Amino acid sequence: MTLNQSALLELTDVLRTADGGKVMRLMLSAMLQALVDAEATAAIGANPYEHTPSRTTQRNGTREKTVSTTAGDLMVKIPKLRAGSFFPSLLAPRRRIDVALYAVVMEAYVHGVSTRKVDDLVAALGVDAGISKSEVSRICADLDADVALFQGRELDEQAFPYVFVDATYCKARVAGRVVSQAVVIATGVSADGRREVLGSAVGDSETEDFWTEFLRGLRERGLHGVQLVISDHHRGLMNAIDAVMVGASWQRCRVHFMRNVLAKVGGPRWVIYDEAWRLLRQPALLARMQSQWKLSRGLGIANLMIIHRLSDLEAVGNADSEARALALGLLADCSTKIIYQQESSEAPRTAEVLGLSVTERGELPDLQRGEGLWRVGQRAFVVRHLVTDGELQLFDTNFRMFDVSR
Repeated sequence: MTLNQSALLELTDVLRTADGGKVMRLMLSAMLQALVDAEATAAIGANPYEHTPSRTTQRNGTREKTVSTTAGDLMVKIPKLRAGSFFPSLLAPRRRIDVALYAVVMEAYVHGVSTRKVDDLVAALGVDAGISKSEVSRICADLDADVALFQGRELDEQAFPYVFVDATYCKARVAGRVVSQAVVIATGVSADGRREVLGSAVGDSETEDFWTEFLRGLRERGLHGVQLVISDHHRGLMNAIDAVMVGASWQRCRVHFMRNVLAKVGGPRWVIYDEAWRLLRQPALLARMQSQWKLSRGLGIANLMIIHRLSDLEAVGNADSEARALALGLLADCSTKIIYQQESSEAPRTAEVLGLSVTERGELPDLQRGEGLWRVGQRAFVVRHLVTDGELQLFDTNFRMFDVSR
Protein backbone atom coordinates (compact mmCIF):
# COMPACT_ATOMS: atom_id res chain seq x y z
CA MET A 1 0.00 0.00 0.00
CA THR A 2 2.90 2.36 -0.71
CA LEU A 3 2.92 5.13 -3.29
CA ASN A 4 5.92 5.70 -5.53
CA GLN A 5 8.01 8.87 -5.36
CA SER A 6 6.32 10.50 -8.36
CA ALA A 7 2.83 9.88 -6.96
CA LEU A 8 3.84 11.25 -3.56
CA LEU A 9 5.27 14.43 -5.10
CA GLU A 10 2.10 14.93 -7.15
CA LEU A 11 -0.06 14.36 -4.07
CA THR A 12 2.00 16.83 -2.03
CA ASP A 13 1.70 19.50 -4.73
CA VAL A 14 -2.08 19.12 -4.99
CA LEU A 15 -2.55 19.13 -1.21
CA ARG A 16 -0.68 22.41 -1.05
CA THR A 17 -2.97 24.18 -3.51
CA ALA A 18 -6.35 22.40 -3.39
CA ASP A 19 -9.48 23.28 -1.45
CA GLY A 20 -10.65 21.11 1.46
CA GLY A 21 -13.16 19.06 -0.57
CA LYS A 22 -10.66 18.31 -3.31
CA VAL A 23 -8.07 17.33 -0.71
CA MET A 24 -10.46 14.81 0.83
CA ARG A 25 -11.33 13.32 -2.57
CA LEU A 26 -7.68 13.06 -3.55
CA MET A 27 -6.62 11.43 -0.30
CA LEU A 28 -9.54 9.00 -0.41
CA SER A 29 -8.85 8.18 -4.06
CA ALA A 30 -5.14 7.54 -3.38
CA MET A 31 -5.97 5.29 -0.43
CA LEU A 32 -8.64 3.39 -2.35
CA GLN A 33 -6.31 2.88 -5.31
CA ALA A 34 -3.55 1.64 -3.01
CA LEU A 35 -5.94 -0.88 -1.44
CA VAL A 36 -7.03 -2.14 -4.87
CA ASP A 37 -3.41 -2.49 -6.06
CA ALA A 38 -2.41 -4.29 -2.85
CA GLU A 39 -5.26 -6.79 -3.22
CA ALA A 40 -4.38 -7.34 -6.88
CA THR A 41 -0.73 -7.98 -5.95
CA ALA A 42 -1.86 -10.56 -3.38
CA ALA A 43 -4.10 -12.27 -5.94
CA ILE A 44 -1.42 -12.32 -8.66
CA GLY A 45 1.45 -13.17 -6.33
CA ALA A 46 3.76 -10.38 -7.50
CA ASN A 47 4.07 -6.62 -7.88
CA PRO A 48 4.08 -5.07 -11.37
CA TYR A 49 7.23 -6.08 -13.34
CA GLU A 50 8.29 -8.37 -10.50
CA HIS A 51 9.36 -11.97 -11.23
CA THR A 52 8.59 -14.36 -8.38
CA PRO A 53 7.94 -18.12 -8.16
CA SER A 54 4.50 -17.42 -6.67
CA ARG A 55 3.23 -15.40 -9.67
CA THR A 56 0.08 -17.00 -11.11
CA THR A 57 -0.69 -14.62 -13.98
CA GLN A 58 0.20 -11.24 -15.44
CA ARG A 59 -1.51 -7.86 -15.55
CA ASN A 60 -3.07 -6.82 -18.82
CA GLY A 61 -3.81 -3.11 -18.40
CA THR A 62 -6.57 -1.58 -16.28
CA ARG A 63 -10.20 -0.60 -16.52
CA GLU A 64 -11.65 2.48 -14.85
CA LYS A 65 -14.55 2.35 -12.39
CA THR A 66 -16.40 5.32 -10.90
CA VAL A 67 -17.04 5.03 -7.18
CA SER A 68 -19.50 7.57 -5.79
CA THR A 69 -18.83 8.56 -2.19
CA THR A 70 -20.02 11.32 0.14
CA ALA A 71 -16.73 13.09 -0.69
CA GLY A 72 -17.55 13.05 -4.42
CA ASP A 73 -16.94 10.82 -7.44
CA LEU A 74 -13.68 8.87 -7.39
CA MET A 75 -12.03 7.12 -10.33
CA VAL A 76 -10.35 3.81 -9.51
CA LYS A 77 -8.23 1.76 -11.91
CA ILE A 78 -8.88 -1.98 -11.55
CA PRO A 79 -6.16 -4.25 -12.97
CA LYS A 80 -7.13 -6.67 -15.73
CA LEU A 81 -5.47 -10.10 -15.91
CA ARG A 82 -4.28 -12.16 -18.86
CA ALA A 83 -5.73 -15.29 -17.27
CA GLY A 84 -8.73 -15.28 -14.92
CA SER A 85 -10.48 -12.23 -13.52
CA PHE A 86 -10.03 -9.89 -10.59
CA PHE A 87 -12.38 -7.55 -8.76
CA PRO A 88 -11.49 -5.93 -5.42
CA SER A 89 -13.46 -7.23 -2.46
CA LEU A 90 -14.02 -3.75 -0.97
CA LEU A 91 -16.04 -2.73 -4.05
CA ALA A 92 -19.34 -4.33 -4.96
CA PRO A 93 -19.69 -5.57 -8.57
CA ARG A 94 -21.99 -3.44 -10.75
CA ARG A 95 -22.37 -0.93 -7.92
CA ARG A 96 -20.76 2.49 -8.14
CA ILE A 97 -21.93 3.81 -4.77
CA ASP A 98 -20.09 3.33 -1.49
CA VAL A 99 -21.76 1.88 1.62
CA ALA A 100 -22.45 5.24 3.32
CA LEU A 101 -24.14 6.72 0.26
CA TYR A 102 -25.95 3.44 -0.32
CA ALA A 103 -27.50 3.78 3.15
CA VAL A 104 -28.49 7.41 2.46
CA VAL A 105 -30.37 6.40 -0.69
CA MET A 106 -32.26 3.64 1.13
CA GLU A 107 -33.12 5.93 4.06
CA ALA A 108 -34.49 8.58 1.69
CA TYR A 109 -36.54 5.97 -0.14
CA VAL A 110 -38.03 4.61 3.09
CA HIS A 111 -39.15 8.13 4.05
CA GLY A 112 -41.03 8.51 0.77
CA VAL A 113 -38.58 10.71 -1.14
CA SER A 114 -39.20 10.43 -4.88
CA THR A 115 -36.50 9.01 -7.17
CA ARG A 116 -36.08 12.42 -8.79
CA LYS A 117 -35.42 14.05 -5.41
CA VAL A 118 -33.09 11.19 -4.47
CA ASP A 119 -31.04 12.11 -7.55
CA ASP A 120 -30.91 15.75 -6.36
CA LEU A 121 -29.90 14.58 -2.87
CA VAL A 122 -27.09 12.40 -4.21
CA ALA A 123 -25.83 15.29 -6.35
CA ALA A 124 -25.88 17.59 -3.30
CA LEU A 125 -23.68 15.08 -1.48
CA GLY A 126 -21.01 15.51 -4.13
CA VAL A 127 -21.82 12.76 -6.63
CA ASP A 128 -21.66 14.66 -9.91
CA ALA A 129 -22.89 11.73 -12.00
CA GLY A 130 -26.11 11.52 -9.99
CA ILE A 131 -28.16 8.34 -9.80
CA SER A 132 -30.82 6.92 -12.11
CA LYS A 133 -34.33 5.84 -11.18
CA SER A 134 -33.53 2.23 -12.02
CA GLU A 135 -30.49 2.29 -9.76
CA VAL A 136 -32.55 3.69 -6.87
CA SER A 137 -35.09 0.90 -7.38
CA ARG A 138 -32.35 -1.73 -7.54
CA ILE A 139 -30.68 -0.45 -4.38
CA CYS A 140 -33.93 -0.31 -2.45
CA ALA A 141 -34.94 -3.78 -3.63
CA ASP A 142 -32.32 -5.05 -1.19
CA LEU A 143 -34.52 -3.68 1.59
CA ASP A 144 -37.18 -6.28 0.83
CA ALA A 145 -34.87 -9.11 1.83
CA ASP A 146 -33.91 -7.33 5.07
CA VAL A 147 -37.57 -6.67 5.93
CA ALA A 148 -38.56 -10.28 5.19
CA LEU A 149 -35.73 -11.53 7.41
CA PHE A 150 -36.81 -9.19 10.22
CA GLN A 151 -40.49 -10.08 9.90
CA GLY A 152 -39.80 -13.82 9.95
CA ARG A 153 -37.29 -13.96 12.81
CA GLU A 154 -38.01 -16.27 15.75
CA LEU A 155 -39.39 -14.73 18.96
CA ASP A 156 -38.80 -17.67 21.30
CA GLU A 157 -35.52 -16.45 22.81
CA GLN A 158 -37.26 -14.54 25.60
CA ALA A 159 -40.73 -13.85 26.94
CA PHE A 160 -42.57 -10.57 26.42
CA PRO A 161 -45.05 -10.12 29.29
CA TYR A 162 -46.43 -6.89 27.81
CA VAL A 163 -47.46 -6.41 24.20
CA PHE A 164 -48.70 -3.17 22.64
CA VAL A 165 -50.66 -3.41 19.38
CA ASP A 166 -51.81 -0.47 17.31
CA ALA A 167 -52.59 0.57 13.75
CA THR A 168 -52.37 3.59 11.52
CA TYR A 169 -53.42 4.32 7.96
CA CYS A 170 -51.00 5.29 5.21
CA LYS A 171 -51.29 5.94 1.49
CA ALA A 172 -49.84 3.14 -0.63
CA ARG A 173 -49.69 2.31 -4.32
CA VAL A 174 -51.65 -0.88 -5.00
CA ALA A 175 -52.21 -2.16 -8.54
CA GLY A 176 -51.33 1.24 -9.97
CA ARG A 177 -53.69 3.16 -7.67
CA VAL A 178 -52.95 5.13 -4.48
CA VAL A 179 -55.20 3.80 -1.72
CA SER A 180 -55.39 3.92 2.06
CA GLN A 181 -53.92 0.87 3.79
CA ALA A 182 -53.93 -0.21 7.44
CA VAL A 183 -50.44 -0.69 8.89
CA VAL A 184 -50.51 -2.67 12.14
CA ILE A 185 -47.58 -3.10 14.50
CA ALA A 186 -46.87 -5.04 17.67
CA THR A 187 -44.28 -3.96 20.24
CA GLY A 188 -43.18 -6.22 23.06
CA VAL A 189 -41.76 -5.22 26.44
CA SER A 190 -39.58 -7.74 28.23
CA ALA A 191 -39.44 -8.24 31.99
CA ASP A 192 -36.37 -5.98 32.22
CA GLY A 193 -38.15 -3.14 30.37
CA ARG A 194 -36.51 -3.58 26.96
CA ARG A 195 -38.75 -2.75 24.02
CA GLU A 196 -38.66 -4.62 20.72
CA VAL A 197 -40.79 -4.40 17.59
CA LEU A 198 -42.25 -7.88 17.19
CA GLY A 199 -43.78 -7.49 13.77
CA SER A 200 -45.94 -5.48 11.41
CA ALA A 201 -48.37 -6.10 8.59
CA VAL A 202 -50.29 -4.19 5.91
CA GLY A 203 -53.93 -4.80 5.05
CA ASP A 204 -56.98 -3.16 3.54
CA SER A 205 -58.63 -2.48 6.90
CA GLU A 206 -58.62 -3.46 10.58
CA THR A 207 -60.95 -6.41 10.36
CA GLU A 208 -61.11 -9.11 13.01
CA ASP A 209 -59.78 -11.67 10.53
CA PHE A 210 -56.80 -9.46 9.68
CA TRP A 211 -55.92 -8.92 13.34
CA THR A 212 -56.36 -12.62 14.11
CA GLU A 213 -54.02 -13.63 11.29
CA PHE A 214 -51.43 -11.08 12.43
CA LEU A 215 -51.49 -12.20 16.08
CA ARG A 216 -51.39 -15.88 15.13
CA GLY A 217 -48.31 -15.14 13.06
CA LEU A 218 -46.61 -13.78 16.17
CA ARG A 219 -47.58 -16.90 18.13
CA GLU A 220 -46.26 -19.18 15.39
CA ARG A 221 -42.92 -17.35 15.48
CA GLY A 222 -42.56 -18.18 19.17
CA LEU A 223 -44.13 -15.28 21.05
CA HIS A 224 -44.83 -16.52 24.58
CA GLY A 225 -45.25 -15.39 28.17
CA VAL A 226 -47.74 -12.63 27.29
CA GLN A 227 -49.59 -11.46 30.39
CA LEU A 228 -51.05 -8.12 29.28
CA VAL A 229 -52.03 -6.78 25.86
CA ILE A 230 -52.56 -3.02 25.50
CA SER A 231 -54.56 -1.62 22.59
CA ASP A 232 -57.39 0.72 21.67
CA HIS A 233 -61.06 -0.21 22.04
CA HIS A 234 -61.41 -1.65 18.52
CA ARG A 235 -63.94 -4.46 18.70
CA GLY A 236 -62.34 -6.59 15.98
CA LEU A 237 -58.93 -6.29 17.65
CA MET A 238 -60.32 -7.16 21.07
CA ASN A 239 -62.02 -10.28 19.68
CA ALA A 240 -58.75 -11.31 18.01
CA ILE A 241 -56.86 -10.85 21.29
CA ASP A 242 -59.38 -13.00 23.14
CA ALA A 243 -59.09 -15.72 20.49
CA VAL A 244 -55.30 -15.79 20.09
CA MET A 245 -53.76 -14.43 23.29
CA VAL A 246 -55.49 -16.92 25.57
CA GLY A 247 -54.74 -16.29 29.25
CA ALA A 248 -53.56 -12.71 28.74
CA SER A 249 -55.36 -9.72 30.23
CA TRP A 250 -56.35 -6.69 28.16
CA GLN A 251 -55.96 -3.01 29.00
CA ARG A 252 -57.26 -0.04 27.08
CA CYS A 253 -54.47 2.21 25.84
CA ARG A 254 -54.33 5.40 27.91
CA VAL A 255 -53.37 7.52 24.91
CA HIS A 256 -56.35 6.37 22.87
CA PHE A 257 -58.66 6.71 25.86
CA MET A 258 -57.61 10.33 26.43
CA ARG A 259 -58.01 11.13 22.75
CA ASN A 260 -61.52 9.66 22.77
CA VAL A 261 -62.49 11.63 25.89
CA LEU A 262 -61.01 14.89 24.66
CA ALA A 263 -62.84 14.56 21.37
CA LYS A 264 -66.09 14.91 23.36
CA VAL A 265 -64.91 17.77 25.56
CA GLY A 266 -64.54 21.32 24.29
CA GLY A 267 -62.64 24.32 25.66
CA PRO A 268 -59.46 24.44 27.76
CA ARG A 269 -58.57 21.24 29.59
CA TRP A 270 -56.76 21.07 32.93
CA VAL A 271 -55.45 18.28 35.13
CA ILE A 272 -55.08 19.44 38.75
CA TYR A 273 -52.76 17.64 41.17
CA ASP A 274 -53.78 18.94 44.59
CA GLU A 275 -51.80 17.87 47.64
CA ALA A 276 -49.05 16.88 45.22
CA TRP A 277 -46.71 15.96 48.06
CA ARG A 278 -48.61 12.67 48.34
CA LEU A 279 -47.70 11.82 44.75
CA LEU A 280 -44.12 12.98 45.10
CA ARG A 281 -43.47 10.42 47.83
CA GLN A 282 -44.42 7.51 45.57
CA PRO A 283 -41.78 6.72 42.89
CA ALA A 284 -44.28 4.79 40.75
CA LEU A 285 -46.76 7.69 40.79
CA LEU A 286 -43.92 10.11 40.06
CA ALA A 287 -42.98 8.16 36.94
CA ARG A 288 -46.63 8.00 35.85
CA MET A 289 -46.96 11.74 36.42
CA GLN A 290 -43.94 12.41 34.24
CA SER A 291 -45.28 10.33 31.35
CA GLN A 292 -48.69 11.95 31.79
CA TRP A 293 -47.16 15.40 31.39
CA LYS A 294 -45.34 14.38 28.21
CA LEU A 295 -48.59 13.04 26.80
CA SER A 296 -50.48 16.19 27.81
CA ARG A 297 -48.22 18.43 25.72
CA GLY A 298 -49.31 16.68 22.55
CA LEU A 299 -52.99 16.78 23.50
CA GLY A 300 -53.17 20.42 24.57
CA ILE A 301 -53.80 19.68 28.25
CA ALA A 302 -52.51 22.01 30.97
CA ASN A 303 -51.29 20.51 34.25
CA LEU A 304 -51.56 22.30 37.60
CA MET A 305 -49.46 20.92 40.48
CA ILE A 306 -50.17 22.35 43.96
CA ILE A 307 -47.47 22.04 46.63
CA HIS A 308 -48.17 23.73 49.95
CA ARG A 309 -44.58 23.60 51.18
CA LEU A 310 -41.50 22.95 49.08
CA SER A 311 -39.84 21.47 52.16
CA ASP A 312 -42.09 18.44 51.47
CA LEU A 313 -39.58 17.58 48.74
CA GLU A 314 -37.15 16.62 51.49
CA ALA A 315 -39.33 13.58 52.16
CA VAL A 316 -38.96 12.33 48.58
CA GLY A 317 -36.21 9.71 48.74
CA ASN A 318 -32.63 10.43 49.68
CA ALA A 319 -30.78 13.55 48.55
CA ASP A 320 -29.11 11.75 45.62
CA SER A 321 -31.92 9.28 44.85
CA GLU A 322 -33.64 8.87 41.49
CA ALA A 323 -37.00 9.74 43.08
CA ARG A 324 -35.70 13.09 44.39
CA ALA A 325 -34.18 13.92 41.00
CA LEU A 326 -37.47 13.00 39.27
CA ALA A 327 -39.50 15.20 41.64
CA LEU A 328 -37.18 18.18 41.14
CA GLY A 329 -37.27 17.53 37.40
CA LEU A 330 -41.07 17.75 37.38
CA LEU A 331 -40.87 21.03 39.24
CA ALA A 332 -38.33 22.35 36.75
CA ASP A 333 -40.61 21.33 33.85
CA CYS A 334 -43.33 23.70 35.07
CA SER A 335 -43.27 26.61 32.62
CA THR A 336 -45.08 28.90 35.06
CA LYS A 337 -44.54 28.92 38.82
CA ILE A 338 -46.79 30.87 41.21
CA ILE A 339 -45.55 31.50 44.76
CA TYR A 340 -48.01 32.69 47.38
CA GLN A 341 -47.46 34.05 50.86
CA GLN A 342 -44.81 31.95 52.62
CA GLU A 343 -44.05 31.27 56.25
CA SER A 344 -40.76 32.85 57.23
CA SER A 345 -39.22 29.43 57.78
CA GLU A 346 -40.24 28.24 54.30
CA ALA A 347 -39.17 31.27 52.24
CA PRO A 348 -35.41 30.44 52.06
CA ARG A 349 -36.05 26.86 50.88
CA THR A 350 -38.64 28.07 48.33
CA ALA A 351 -36.18 30.60 46.92
CA GLU A 352 -33.42 27.98 46.73
CA VAL A 353 -35.45 25.26 45.03
CA LEU A 354 -37.06 27.60 42.49
CA GLY A 355 -33.85 29.52 41.84
CA LEU A 356 -35.32 32.94 42.63
CA SER A 357 -33.22 36.04 42.10
CA VAL A 358 -32.33 38.42 44.93
CA THR A 359 -35.08 40.81 43.81
CA GLU A 360 -37.65 38.01 43.66
CA ARG A 361 -36.64 36.74 47.10
CA GLY A 362 -37.20 40.23 48.46
CA GLU A 363 -40.82 40.16 47.26
CA LEU A 364 -41.76 37.00 49.20
CA PRO A 365 -42.13 38.59 52.69
CA ASP A 366 -44.33 41.40 51.29
CA LEU A 367 -46.87 39.17 49.53
CA GLN A 368 -50.40 39.73 50.87
CA ARG A 369 -53.37 37.41 50.89
CA GLY A 370 -54.53 36.96 47.28
CA GLU A 371 -51.18 38.08 45.82
CA GLY A 372 -48.75 35.79 44.03
CA LEU A 373 -45.29 36.04 42.56
CA TRP A 374 -45.61 34.70 39.01
CA ARG A 375 -42.41 33.27 37.52
CA VAL A 376 -42.93 32.90 33.75
CA GLY A 377 -39.71 31.72 32.15
CA GLN A 378 -37.05 34.17 33.29
CA ARG A 379 -39.52 36.97 34.02
CA ALA A 380 -41.40 37.60 37.27
CA PHE A 381 -44.54 39.58 38.17
CA VAL A 382 -46.45 40.28 41.36
CA VAL A 383 -50.11 39.62 40.53
CA ARG A 384 -53.19 40.29 42.66
CA HIS A 385 -55.82 37.62 42.07
CA LEU A 386 -59.54 38.30 42.01
CA VAL A 387 -61.63 35.24 42.86
CA THR A 388 -65.24 34.89 41.71
CA ASP A 389 -67.90 33.30 43.89
CA GLY A 390 -67.91 30.19 41.72
CA GLU A 391 -64.15 29.82 41.95
CA LEU A 392 -64.27 30.36 45.69
CA GLN A 393 -66.73 27.47 46.11
CA LEU A 394 -64.48 25.26 43.98
CA PHE A 395 -61.24 25.93 45.84
CA ASP A 396 -62.34 26.91 49.35
CA THR A 397 -61.96 23.59 51.17
CA ASN A 398 -63.61 24.99 54.31
CA PHE A 399 -66.81 25.81 52.42
CA ARG A 400 -68.09 22.23 52.34
CA MET A 401 -67.52 21.83 56.09
CA PHE A 402 -70.13 24.54 56.81
CA ASP A 403 -72.58 23.82 53.98
CA VAL A 404 -75.08 21.64 55.86
CA SER A 405 -77.31 21.30 52.78
CA ARG A 406 -74.73 18.84 51.38
